[in-house]
This record gives sequence, C-alpha cells and structure tokens, in this order.
Amino acid sequence: MYLSFYELDRSPFEMTPDPGFLYLGEAHREGLATLVYAVRSRKGFVLLTGEVGTGKTTLLHALLSQLDSDTASAFLFHPVLSPLDLFRMLFSEYGIEERCQTKAEFLLAFNRFLIDRLKKNQATLLILDEAQRLSTELLEEIRLLSNLETATSKLIQIMLVGQPELKEMLAAPELRQLRQRIALRYEIHPLDREDTIAYIEERLRSAGYAGTGIFKKGALAEIYRVTGGIPRLINIVCDGALLLGFARDQSVLGRHAIAEVARDLELDGARVDGRANGGASRSRRRFGLFR
Repeated sequence: MYLSFYELDRSPFEMTPDPGFLYLGEAHREGLATLVYAVRSRKGFVLLTGEVGTGKTTLLHALLSQLDSDTASAFLFHPVLSPLDLFRMLFSEYGIEERCQTKAEFLLAFNRFLIDRLKKNQATLLILDEAQRLSTELLEEIRLLSNLETATSKLIQIMLVGQPELKEMLAAPELRQLRQRIALRYEIHPLDREDTIAYIEERLRSAGYAGTGIFKKGALAEIYRVTGGIPRLINIVCDGALLLGFARDQSVLGRHAIAEVARDLELDGARVDGRANGGASRSRRRFGLFR
C-alpha cells in the first residue's frame, strides 16, 4: 500500500524470515558462528534459547544456508508428537524409505541410516524448534537418539531451540541425563540501541529505499524504547508507522508517530524486556554442562 509513496521495491518489515532481509547484529553474528561451529565439530546436543521475537528462527535459517550439501538436516516445529510420530516425521524429513511399525524397528533403521552417513563423512542435524512445548516423555526419546554413536563420533547433532522456560524444564531432576549431554548452549538477547538502528536502516536499503531517511533520530530512539530491541516488534512498529505516514502524507516520521503506533499496539517499552531502557545484555555462550 505504501511502497510507491516511500519509493520502495518491496515491503521492508514483513514477518517472514526472508534471507534477503537478513541482518546479523553482534549477538546474532556470534550466535550463528557458535551454531555453525557446533554442527561442524559434531558437538552432539546444543541448546539455543531466547525470548519470543528475538530472531531464533531467522538464526536457524541462516545456519542452514551456511551448511554444506553433505549435511542432512531436519527442522521440526510441531512439538506435540507421540514418539512414533516423531520417528515418522524424522524418516519423512531425511527421506528414509524403510517401513517400520515399532519403535525398535524405527531405531534400528535410523541407526543404519546414520552409520551409513558417517561412513561417507556426512553430518546429520536435527533441529527441534519450540522445544519448551515438548513433553518430558518426548525429551527422553530425543535423549535416547543421542545414544546412537560410535566409540569416536556422535552420529547425529541435536539442537533444542526454545524460549527461556526451556532452561527451567531442563533443570528438572528427571531430565538430568539429558541436561548433562548438552555440550554447548547459546542464549540470544534483543538488539541493543545501535543494532536496532542498523537493523531498520538495513531493511529499508534491502527494500530499495535510497532516500536520506524516513525515521528521524527521535523516531529511532522511540522505536528502541517501545520494542526493547526485539526484531519482531521492531518490524510491527515500523510497518505500522509507515502505514500511518502514508495515510497522513508524511514521508519523514518523528517520535510522536512512533509513540502513536505503539499506543495503538499497546506496547510499553518498560514492560517489553528488563533491558529495554538500559541496553541489551550481551548474549552468552557456555561450553560444558548446563548449569
């Protein structure tokens, strides 16, 4: 609707993880490097956590784009499954055509598949998104998959991805065996003020904008305040602001326009995240046991 008004080729703030709009701030660059290292080094279990909208799915798509063609990957984002349904989805994702009926048959066939790939020096990656919604039973089944290994190598790399409550789940006593198998974890936080501004400007450039600036300095500061640097909220606020500017024939937007959009969306930067007014904390990477 507002593309021609702002001289844009396409919408700059869509919600889909379009690789053409990929922006990696400091935390995201470090996170991507960490995940690529984990897969290539065959670390086994990896944990990636972050608040809603901080860019976990975008980071995963960036990871998949950097893996070589010899890496087979399965990306599961339907966490409410029975154990047999999990295996059926795995076989579908990896293109395994053996027909199995029982869990034992699935495990034996999957083990043969993984060993064959190992002989060819081919990596196998399983990504489980929204893992905080997995049942304890299913998490235990996933742990058992990590038992598929040789004396010298893990047969499959498993990445658990979810919101911060996933860490609380894994702290439960009944999941201590799984917790102890996590070799690397990474927690991603919202963008800081500088990266928020760079994120907005980069998305506008990627959408074809060549002007001197749509958002004034005060508008950019207000966007950061009301979103706390969460990319998904940045997209929502910026898209709403562009629509408001188009409706009012305003090609340059200031703080008040952003504040109006934020009120309509019932956003309050002070409640978005504890770091909203004090700068985003550095994302943290730790090796070894989950603590």
